[in-house]
Amino acid sequence: MNRFTFLSTAVLALATAGAAQAADPKATIADLEARLTRIGTAKIEGTDTVAGKTVPALFFGDRKINGNYDVVDAVRKAHGATATVFVKDGDEFVRISTNVLTPEGKRGVGTQLARNAAYEAVSKGSEFCGPIDVLGTAFDACYRPIKDGGGKIVGVSYIGHKK
Repeated sequence: MNRFTFLSTAVLALATAGAAQAADPKATIADLEARLTRIGTAKIEGTDTVAGKTVPALFFGDRKINGNYDVVDAVRKAHGATATVFVKDGDEFVRISTNVLTPEGKRGVGTQLARNAAYEAVSKGSEFCGPIDVLGTAFDACYRPIKDGGGKIVGVSYIGHKK
């Protein structure tokens, strides 16, 4: 190995280690929320079909989030994190925008938030940050309730850094 290759490999290793250490779930969820809030206030307007299921249509301002992947993909690009927006549908939270992939390699839209510690926290209006299994993969994650202009929980935002 020549000196240039050695130095390039060392720089790449240090950069990768720095990026791994920089993975801060609370900072990443704050970025996701900031991106959504810049679009507008959360609100439910009618219904929409996601993965064959009829669910409430979640909007931020005039932008419908159901089936829109711009924001979650921007979070992946900026932070290397998975990101999801769920809409509240009765007692469930359904993925309507996500970069989380199923084992088949498709976006996991239409799937529900598992009944776990995160579900319990956001159902009560609280944040959950910690280790969690998402569709079979371990993540350091944060979940926060999404509230409309009147303070009603209408969804959940999620980010996860793969463990």
